[in-house]
Amino acid sequence: MQAASAEPSKAELEAEFRADDPAVAHAATKIQASFRGHQVRKQTEKDKQDKEDIEKIDLSDPELNKAANKIQASFRTRKDNN
Repeated sequence: MQAASAEPSKAELEAEFRADDPAVAHAATKIQASFRGHQVRKQTEKDKQDKEDIEKIDLSDPELNKAANKIQASFRTRKDNN
C-alpha cells in the first residue's frame, strides 16, 4: 500500500503538465524569474559585504605598504621581461 503523500512519477507529471500548455510555460517563467531575482539579491548582498570589508582596511598600515611594494615590483619585473 502506497502512502497518500508519495511523490508523483515523471509520467504522471508529464500527463498532467504539458510542455506546450501556455499556462505551464507562464508558471515556469515566473518561477525562473523569482529564482533569478533571489540569486541577484543574494549576490548583491555578498558584494555589499565584500565592499564593507575592503573599506575596513587600514591604508596607513606599514605592512600593507610593504606588501603593495612587493606586488608592484613583481609586476614591473614580469612586465619588463615580456
